[in-house]
Amino acid sequence: MDVLAYFDETTEECVRRRHRELQAQGLGNAEIFARIAEELPRRAVAPPALSLRQLRRIVYG
Repeated sequence: MDVLAYFDETTEECVRRRHRELQAQGLGNAEIFARIAEELPRRAVAPPALSLRQLRRIVYG
């Protein structure tokens, strides 16, 4: 992933991208959303804390 694209990526785009990447690795949703929730605070500009339910709503609407 291009560095500039990484920093331009919104929280929603990041969550959707990571969900696709982790799903492609064969992980189940419980593991995927737990991992995304763990990763988000480590982003350069961390979003406010999101619940697992909020993460699911980002992915599935």
